[in-house]
Amino acid sequence: MSNAPLRTPLYDRHVALGARMVPFAGYDMPVQYDSVIAESKAVRESVGMFDVSHMARLWLRGPRTLEFLEWVTANDVSKLGDGKGQYSLLPNERGGTVDDIIAYRISEDAFRMVVNAANHEKDLRWLREHNDHGVELEDETERTAMIAVQGPKALQTLAGLSNRPELFEGSALFDVLEAEIAGVRCFAPRSGYTGEDGCELVCRAEDAGRLWDALLEAGVKPCGLGARDVLRVEAGLPLYGHELTDDLSPIAAGLGWVISKTKSFIGAEPIRIAREQGTPTKLQGIQMAGKRLPLPGTKVYVDGREVGEVSSGVFSPMLDCGIAFAFVDPSIALGTPCTVELRGRHEPATIVSKRFLKKAKG
Repeated sequence: MSNAPLRTPLYDRHVALGARMVPFAGYDMPVQYDSVIAESKAVRESVGMFDVSHMARLWLRGPRTLEFLEWVTANDVSKLGDGKGQYSLLPNERGGTVDDIIAYRISEDAFRMVVNAANHEKDLRWLREHNDHGVELEDETERTAMIAVQGPKALQTLAGLSNRPELFEGSALFDVLEAEIAGVRCFAPRSGYTGEDGCELVCRAEDAGRLWDALLEAGVKPCGLGARDVLRVEAGLPLYGHELTDDLSPIAAGLGWVISKTKSFIGAEPIRIAREQGTPTKLQGIQMAGKRLPLPGTKVYVDGREVGEVSSGVFSPMLDCGIAFAFVDPSIALGTPCTVELRGRHEPATIVSKRFLKKAKG
C-alpha cells in the first residue's frame, strides 16, 4: 500500500505557480509561493486565498440530526437558524477535545460540518461510534474542493465575481451563502481562519481549477500554510495539536465562550468543573522584544522561575517581532515581563493578550 501524500484538486496549479510543497496532514500542500511575509500582508491589507481542500467536509442528515449534534458538540446548536453556522468543539468524555469544528445548519434535518485534515478519520470514527440517533453521515471531501478567500477586500472581490453580489454585501459572520462565483456554483459560508473577513468556498472538485484561475485573474494573491499559521496566531486562533488536545481542557485554551453552560453533552461535567475551579495553566500571548520566534516546547520564565511552555510561535510581519501562544501559570498578569529560552539564552519578552491584533474578527 502506497504512503504517498494525497493531492488536492488544485495541486497542479500550486506547482505551476512555483509553490514550495510540503507534506501536511497526509497531503502535499503549498507552504509558500512568494514569501510568508508578503502573503500575510496581502491578507491583512487586501485579499489572499488558500487551498484548504485538505480539510474534511461532511454532511449530516436525518430527523434527529439536531439532537445528535447537541450531544456530540459543545456549542448550542439549537440556537442556529437555517443558513447559519458556528464554531464549536467535539469534546471527549474526559473534558478534552477530539477536534474543533464548524457546523452549518442547512435545514432542521441537514447540517454540514468542516473538521481538521489531520483528524479526518479520527472524527469520522468518533461521530460514528456515538451515532445512536440514526444520522446519515456523508463524507464529501474527495469530490469537493475548498478555497478560503480572506482579507478586507475579500467580500468586494467575491461580489464582483458573483451572480448574486447582494449576498456578500449584506451578510454577517458565519452566514451560509450559496452563489455562483465566476460561473462556479459554490457553498460559500462567511468564515475563515485568519482574523480577517472572507468566505470559504466549497465547490465540485472538477470546478476548482476554474474558480482558482478566476480568483487569480481578479488579483487575489495565492497564500500558503506559512502565512495561514502567522495569521491565525496574530488573530489569537487555536490549532488542534498545539492549543487543543485530547487531554487538555478547552477552558485552559480560553474557549469557554463556545461551550454551553446549560445543555447536556459529552464531557460536560469535567468541563464544568474546569470552568468553576480553574485549570493548572492558561493560554496567553508572548510578544518577543526582538524578531526571534519561539518554537513549540520552548520554556517561559518569570523572574528566573519556569512558568509555562510555548504551544505555537511565528514571526509577525504586522508587529515586526516574534509572537507565540504559551500555556502559563494562570496567576501571572498580562503585561508581566518574561524571558523565553532559545538555544540556551533567555530572550526578553512580555506576557500579553493572545489576540495580538485587536482588529481581528476571530
